[in-house]
Amino acid sequence: MAAPRRMVELALSDESIAELTRIARSRTAPASRVERARVLLAYRETPSFYAVGRAIGVTHQTVERCVRRAERLGAMAALDDSPRPGREPVITDEARTFVVDLACRKAKDLGYPHELWTTRLLARHVREHGPRAGHECLATLAQGTLCKILSAHAVKPHKVRYYLERRDPDFEAKMAEVLCVYREVELLKQSEGEQAGEAPAVAIVSYDEKPGMQAVGTTAPDLPPVPRRHPSVSRDHEYVRRGTLSLLAGIDLVTGIVHASVEERHRSREFVAFLQRLDAAYPPATAITLILDNHSAHVSRETNAWLAAQPEGRFTFVFTPKHGSWLNLVEGFFSKLARSVLRHIRVASKQELKDRIMAAISCYGAHEGAAREDAVACARVARGTAFGAGHVWRCGPAEVHLRYLGRCGEHGRPHGIERLSRTDQHLGNGGGARQDFVRIGAARHC
Repeated sequence: MAAPRRMVELALSDESIAELTRIARSRTAPASRVERARVLLAYRETPSFYAVGRAIGVTHQTVERCVRRAERLGAMAALDDSPRPGREPVITDEARTFVVDLACRKAKDLGYPHELWTTRLLARHVREHGPRAGHECLATLAQGTLCKILSAHAVKPHKVRYYLERRDPDFEAKMAEVLCVYREVELLKQSEGEQAGEAPAVAIVSYDEKPGMQAVGTTAPDLPPVPRRHPSVSRDHEYVRRGTLSLLAGIDLVTGIVHASVEERHRSREFVAFLQRLDAAYPPATAITLILDNHSAHVSRETNAWLAAQPEGRFTFVFTPKHGSWLNLVEGFFSKLARSVLRHIRVASKQELKDRIMAAISCYGAHEGAAREDAVACARVARGTAFGAGHVWRCGPAEVHLRYLGRCGEHGRPHGIERLSRTDQHLGNGGGARQDFVRIGAARHC
């Protein structure tokens, strides 16, 4: 008589199924965890040890052990091996804490000339000072054991990760002002069809400088790729420095036109010359708004003197917060230029570098429609998803998502509302957007 079928009732929650699916599809998880996750998912669909074993490529005994462990310990606990009975750990928990504490301090603070720890230096320090601190088990600490202790606590004292300190107390207000300018771009786009053939009432330009572009030349000719022998361009390791140049560029976020010039330096006089070019590029009745950072040339005496001589309302500066230049959309254009044109560039002179940069910008200008859509898309990204969780504000028909905008100006109005009011006056909306600019609540986004 045949033995009764051995079937295990395996109950899996929705969370466990989702996590098992993620592990089963992972390319970085340990192979044992991936295999066991696949076994459990397959057994849930087909509760047969033999069928699952044939599908996964393991024996039915392996499938049965995995399923019974999941029944006894839980699905997630069944993915890991049971602890082996080996000998008692020699290094105590207090000694491990002592090691991690040392790793979280700088080597120079303990009398070493090194700025950061190396694992060999830290292991030697622990062997010398651990027994004095009452941890005799550290007298023979090996470098590999030290690495395992640090890895278990996710500490990497030999590495540096940079962060950005917030240094502007008015960060939220300035950020909101910049985002409201990006909202103007969308309002101008919506009214563009109604004002066809007319001079633009407002021009919004995202401006910045890219200094220090090196004119580097080769000392030997580059060698082209050779099929089946040299897959890439070969270049001699020596090079010649021929000086540096600075790119001054501004993108019209409404039309997508790039205004640019390449200069030897980026002082106040070069910035004023750029403003003069902008002044000549737009009709006299157009109000020009510039989004720019806090460079000294933008607020210098020479710049302010030139601005004072211009008609009132002709130029308006909107400054990004300190250490907040990532809010400026022209940074994306500079990134694209650096990754596509300036990457690995070699020139015979600074003039050649200037000509090639201007040629690249002219090439971008030839695709004005694409640049225009990119500018609008970037504005939406900067206004929305770049800031993630936070408060939701409604500006007319669209929403602005801000992470840090929690405080309001006087009378409960958000910072930057006056700029939207000026935009409505330019567009002839009679302040409609300002009336619609109300807080509609808080939103959380994962």
